[in-house]
Amino acid sequence: MSNKTDYEVLIVGAGFGGIATAIELREAGIHDFALLEKHDGIGGTWYANRYPGIAVDIPAVFYSLSRMPFTNSSRFFPPGHEIQQYIERVVDAYGLRPRIRLNTRVEGARWDESTHLWRVTLGDGAELTARFVVGALGILEVPKLPDIPGVESFAGKTVHTATWDHDFDYSGKRIAVIGTGATALQLIPELAKVARHLTVFQRTPIWLAPKPDFDFNPLVDAAMSIPPVRKAIRGAIATGIDVGLIGALLSMRRLPRVAPYLTKAGAAMYKLWLRDDELSEKLTPTYAPGCKRPSMSNEYFWTFKQKDRVSLITEKIVDITERGVRTADGVEHEIDVLVCATGFRVCERGFAPVFTVHGENGVELGDYWHEHGYHAYQGVSAHGWPNLFLVGCGPNTIVPSSILVTIENNAAHARRAIVEARKRGATKLDVTKRAYDDFAEFCLNRTEGSMWLTAPCAGSNTYYVNYQGELAIRPTTAMNQWWGNRHFPFRDYEFTGRIGAVDRMTVG
Repeated sequence: MSNKTDYEVLIVGAGFGGIATAIELREAGIHDFALLEKHDGIGGTWYANRYPGIAVDIPAVFYSLSRMPFTNSSRFFPPGHEIQQYIERVVDAYGLRPRIRLNTRVEGARWDESTHLWRVTLGDGAELTARFVVGALGILEVPKLPDIPGVESFAGKTVHTATWDHDFDYSGKRIAVIGTGATALQLIPELAKVARHLTVFQRTPIWLAPKPDFDFNPLVDAAMSIPPVRKAIRGAIATGIDVGLIGALLSMRRLPRVAPYLTKAGAAMYKLWLRDDELSEKLTPTYAPGCKRPSMSNEYFWTFKQKDRVSLITEKIVDITERGVRTADGVEHEIDVLVCATGFRVCERGFAPVFTVHGENGVELGDYWHEHGYHAYQGVSAHGWPNLFLVGCGPNTIVPSSILVTIENNAAHARRAIVEARKRGATKLDVTKRAYDDFAEFCLNRTEGSMWLTAPCAGSNTYYVNYQGELAIRPTTAMNQWWGNRHFPFRDYEFTGRIGAVDRMTVG
C-alpha cells in the first residue's frame, strides 16, 4: 500500500474541540491538516442545538478559548446564538475556514501497521489517509430518543431538542415535554410562553440553584476585552472551582456519610423557594446534590406555578399513542406536539466514539473498552490505537469545570505528542501499556467508594457514571489536568520510525 498521506492530521469534528486542536497545530507550525464536520456548518453542539432558551451555564469570560476573548456578549451567561457567533469569529481569526470540510461524515477509521497510517472511511464511501487522527466529537453528539413503546405512532409533531424545527409554529398548541434535565429547564419556560397548554413528564427531578445572570453594558464588555482584567477574572473563577474540587476530592469517601444532610438541606431550600408543598414534593430529588452536573435557572420553578396552563406529571409513562401520552394511572394526555428533551448518548457503548476505530490487530476501540473498562491515558490516548488522540470526548477526561478547559488541555496534549514524534522522525507513537494501566488504576482508586458510585446518588441517572458503573469523569482538579496534559513524560509513549522497510525504535 502507498505511504502517501492525504493529510498529516485529520481532525474529526469542527466544534470547540476540533477548532482548539487546529489552533494548537497552527501555533506549532503544523499546517497539513483538515477538519471533517458532518453538519453543514461549524460549531458542533452549538450549531446542532438551537432550541428556544438555549444558553451556556458558564460565564462568558470562562466559556471561551484562552487564546481569544469572548467579546460582544450581551449577558454574563450568553445565549446560544452568541456562542455560535463567537465560534465563527475564532475560525476566521485563525484562518481555519478553508481547512474545514462540511457535510463530511466519518464512518470508521482503521490503523494500517504496514504504512503507519490511519485509513478513514467517509459516509460517501471515499477514503482519506492521515498520519494522525484526532477525535474531537464532544460528548453531546448523538441525540437520545425516549425508549417508550409507541413513540413512532404519535400522529402529531415530534421533535428532539437537538434537531429543533424552527419552521414549525408551536404557538397555541398542546405541547408535551419528556425530560427534565439541563436542556429542559431552559426550554420549558420558553414553551410555556407560547403553548395553549404545556404538560411536562418528569422521571427524575433535578437540583438547581438561582442563576446570577445579568445584562452586560458596553463598559463591562470593554473591561472584559482588556487582557489583564479578563485573565484575572478567568483565574479567579478557575481557582474557586479548583478549591471546591480539592475539598470534594479530599473528602470523597466521606461524602456518602454527609449526603443525607445535604439532601435534607436542599429539600428545605426548595420548600422556601417554591412555597408550594405539592410542587416541592414533586420537584425535590431524592438523590444528593452534586450527583449530577449543577444546573441554574430563575424561571423553571415559576413556570410550574402557572397551574392553569402548565401540568407537571410524575406518573410513569406507559406508552405513547396516536393522540398523546398514556401514564400508569390510566390517563391519556392528548397533545399536538411531543418534545423529547431526553439528552444524548453519553459514555454508552457504540457512541464513544460514534464511528468504529480499529487499531492494532484489528481490535475495535469500543469493543475493547466494553471488555476491559472505559479508560484513556490522561483522557486522550488508548494503548493499541497509535497516533490517535481524543479531545474533549475521551474517558476520564471531563473535569467539573468549563468544558473548554478540558478541550484546550487535551488539544495541547495532542500537539505536544505530535510535535515530539516529528522531532524524532517517528511515524508511530503509542502510549505504553504501563502508562495506560497506571492512569486507569489511579482513576479507579481515586473514585472507589465515592458518593457518585454509592447509595446517595442512586436513581440520579447521572452521566458522570458510565454504562459499566464506573465514574467517567476525571477525578482531579483542572490544574492537575492542565499539568498532566502539558507535562506528561515522553517515556509514557513509545515512538517508532520507519526507514524504508526497517523499523527504528526510539523510546523516550
